[in-house]
Amino acid sequence: MIIDLTLEFSTSTPVYPGDPKPEFIQSATIGKNGYNAKKITFGNHFSTHIDAPFHMVAGGKKLDEFPVETFTGSGIVLDGENPDLEKIEPGDIVFFRGKISEDAARQLVRKKVKMAGTDEMSPDDPPFNVHKLLLQNNILIVENLANLDKLAGKRCTFFVLPIKLADSDAAPCRAIAIL
Repeated sequence: MIIDLTLEFSTSTPVYPGDPKPEFIQSATIGKNGYNAKKITFGNHFSTHIDAPFHMVAGGKKLDEFPVETFTGSGIVLDGENPDLEKIEPGDIVFFRGKISEDAARQLVRKKVKMAGTDEMSPDDPPFNVHKLLLQNNILIVENLANLDKLAGKRCTFFVLPIKLADSDAAPCRAIAIL
């Protein structure tokens, strides 16, 4: 079974406070041009996306500096309020339903996971200690995931593929889980 973990990319998709709102402009139509096309403008932290260390770590790795294998692997979905951290294995991708506590983030670092994520707009609030802890340890962060309730407590294979943007601190991605 394949489960889509990606939010829709539309003008009704919520944006993080202060981030730019997306714009979708029809630039060509079949009637006028013989084809349909749109100009799309959005911030790179819009919808379901991956943060790279460069987002909050001076001199941190940019998203395009990670090998493609980083964006796939086995892992688990845990409850953010009461996560069973013993289920995490080294190299896992770990997604949380809700925020990620600093204690949980420290465990993720100790277990050497490669990616953490949440169905929230951010895993934490200012001053972004969870962000900094994970990103300083080259653990990518996925935000705005969807349908994690369908995977609670389950191990599966994840594919979290960002748009291949050069020199970027983040990029929208398509995220799926395979049970």
